Amino acid sequence: MNAARLNERLTVYMQLMRMDKPIGTFLLLWPTLWALLIAGQGRPDPLIVLIFIIGTFLMRSAGCVINDYADRDFDGHVERTRQRPFARGAVGKKEALLLAAGLALLSLLLILPLNGLTLLLSVPALFIAASYPFTKRFFPVPQAYLGLAFSFGIPMAFAAQTGEVPALAWLLLLANACWTLAYDTAYAISDKPDDLKIGIKTSAITFGDYDVLAIMLFHAVFLALMAGIGLHLALAWPFYLSLLVSVALMTRQYLGIRERDRAACFKAFLDNNRVGAAILIGMALSYWLP
Repeated sequence: MNAARLNERLTVYMQLMRMDKPIGTFLLLWPTLWALLIAGQGRPDPLIVLIFIIGTFLMRSAGCVINDYADRDFDGHVERTRQRPFARGAVGKKEALLLAAGLALLSLLLILPLNGLTLLLSVPALFIAASYPFTKRFFPVPQAYLGLAFSFGIPMAFAAQTGEVPALAWLLLLANACWTLAYDTAYAISDKPDDLKIGIKTSAITFGDYDVLAIMLFHAVFLALMAGIGLHLALAWPFYLSLLVSVALMTRQYLGIRERDRAACFKAFLDNNRVGAAILIGMALSYWLP
């Protein structure tokens, strides 16, 4: 394979892995880092943190490849996705599946130094991540399933750091699942006209005229659960300040999505990266400040 051909394939693989669009990696990473901070009481093991950061990137990349494989017959009919590699015929099915398998294998090798409970939890985590794209065929609210997929790093983080998964970890998982359901419904609104044409299911379609209300309700539940977690852990004022910042950011999102403009809804989805970062900073400062 000559250099030009190799460069072309690498470009296609990076597009499949969404390396040019890291928002999904960040949205997956923030709750994992929250969990590591809590499990490590503000000072998690640096090696475990590094393993989870790299593992998050690898698993999100594998999930994107599987998603494009699953949606290969649909993406060409959606305005936002018609230039993806499968949609434009730049990659084959076998090639994509081998890439996804390779990324998943690297993720497994990465967590081998961790304890047995973490390895055990990686099995359902992998299954959920790989099966999510297919739920859009039959499940009315696939974003709820995505919420589970985007939250499974939480119990794994507790397992890796402490060797157990307490009830608090599952409460944090529930909170993050609500947040995921909120921001991915906003994402789904931006694709709603195309999704209705091709017949796949999304929360934006299922919620109908109440889609924006549902988004804000899930945001509210998320914030309420996070506040409860903060009270249980006796976190300091920076954490609650971060929740107030999140309220302001979510209010701004509402002002954008209430008219259901496609570009505004997509921007609201992207802005959730700031919510995750703000909460991480507030949580870290609440542990680290005297």
